[in-house]
This record gives sequence, C-alpha cells and structure tokens, in this order.
Amino acid sequence: MKSFDNPFKRGLAEGRRLAGLWMTTGSAGITELAAGAGFAWMLIDMEHSPNDLIQVVDHLRAAEGGTAEPVVRVPWNEPVMVKRLLDQGARSLMFPFVQNAEEARRAVAATRYPPHGIRGFAGASRATGYGLRPDYHARSVEEVCVVVQVETAQALEAAGEIAAVEGVDGVFIGPNDLAASMGHLGQPGAAP
Repeated sequence: MKSFDNPFKRGLAEGRRLAGLWMTTGSAGITELAAGAGFAWMLIDMEHSPNDLIQVVDHLRAAEGGTAEPVVRVPWNEPVMVKRLLDQGARSLMFPFVQNAEEARRAVAATRYPPHGIRGFAGASRATGYGLRPDYHARSVEEVCVVVQVETAQALEAAGEIAAVEGVDGVFIGPNDLAASMGHLGQPGAAP
C-alpha cells in the first residue's frame, strides 16, 4: 500500500520549488508515464478536462509508484465532490475560482472531519486502503493538501487574506482567467 505521507504538502510548507505539469488528456496511460518522469506534482484536471470521478481514480492508480503527487483540480468548490475525491484516495486538491477568505475557509472545511470541518466519515474507502490504514482519519489533516486558485482582480486584492486562512497550503495564480477579468482575454502576459 502506498505511503500516506504527502511530500508535495511538505515541499510547499518548506517553500521549495516543485516542478510539475498539467494533465488534461484524460489518459491514465499518459498519467502513468508522467508520474515516473521525475516531477514533484501533476495536476489532474476536472474543471476544464473530460475527467470524471471514475477516470480520476484511474489516474490516481496510474500515478502510484511515481514521484509526482497527483493534485486533483476539483470542478468547483463543492463539498460533495471533494468528499468523494478524498474518499477515493486523492490527498492534494486544487480549488478553482476562490474569491475571498470565506470561500477558502469553505474549501478547507470540505477536506476536514468534524469538528474542524464538514467532511463525511467513510470507514472502508479506497483512501483508507479499504480499512487497512487505520490511522487515515487521524492523520488526514496532516496529509491532505489544499491549494486554492486566485483568478480574478477581486481575488488578487484578497490574496493575502486567502493565503492566511488556516489549512490553505498553497495559492495558485490562474493567469488566463486573471487576465480575462482585467480585460485581457487570451493575453495572460498583458495583466499587470
């Protein structure tokens, strides 16, 4: 069984540069190839790619044994999908279009069990090794990584408050949507 330790989350906490890539093809075979290519992370996209929950599980299996931590970009900041992804073994999530600190708090709450959040409890899920990883629930707060995306001028103004939310491990600036929100559609290099 793959270790539950999350080196991607540790690397972010230590401020290390972590090279990675974006996976938008929907192909678990390409994920398997990329996972072993020496990257620290790879993003499995559910927002703008054809990946559904079953395909993400295939990507997670394909990534096992590689160096790249699968970071799943959820389609939206919605707790039911977050719970399902975590139960299937995703441990690093990216939340798109986070506009303010309250939305960042909601993203974090979706990844935490009560009393610190709203995540539902599943005893024998894929994440727990179908019950073979008895420490999963107790350790999940240490190993689940939350990255939020700042993608508008409004969110950029609130970026400091968003980053300060307890449980946010990283902030990703979405250059394309940020440029579009500033009147530079299709010109991510034009945004100030």
